[in-house]
Amino acid sequence: MIPALLLVIASVVFRIVTGFFGHSGSIGWMNFAPIAAIALCAAAYFPRKYKFTVPMIALLISDIVLDAHYGFSLSSPFVLSHYVGFAIIGCLGLLLQNRASWKTLLPASFAASFIFYVVTNAVSWIYDPGYTKNFSGLIQSLTVGLPQYSATPSWMFFRNSVVSDLLFTVLFVVCINLGRSAEGSRARAAVPRTA
Repeated sequence: MIPALLLVIASVVFRIVTGFFGHSGSIGWMNFAPIAAIALCAAAYFPRKYKFTVPMIALLISDIVLDAHYGFSLSSPFVLSHYVGFAIIGCLGLLLQNRASWKTLLPASFAASFIFYVVTNAVSWIYDPGYTKNFSGLIQSLTVGLPQYSATPSWMFFRNSVVSDLLFTVLFVVCINLGRSAEGSRARAAVPRTA
């Protein structure tokens, strides 16, 4: 579990660094973050007391830094929607905890991206006065976004989320497997050999 926890720490740093420096004129890093993959994989692999606390603390730490930098409030519905989305993703991970593998986590990672995208964009549609409060406004929030952000349609955030969630899910599973094989090696080495 140590490699996975190190990955969580690195992920918090990664989210903060890309939040500070990754948005300059390019959408390449926007929504390219590891937190959804951590919420999914932590719920699938970690011991019970860490399943939700580790991802939520990772999100909170990075949100405190980024929200202070950008002047957002932690109690904003837009920020709170992230926690709701990640809690739902964590519940998806709980469903997979007894059968976590590449075959289950990679499709679940795509589902996690979709869940987060729909939850956060639905909250934007509800609370942002720029969207009409009808079905076409919801579709607009899920596809092109608001005109003032037309250079970055919202579907591109979804694309970046899918790529980052798949990548970080793979990294997380690799770290878990490395940790398990290291623990297995130590356990085998600790067993006394008989002649």
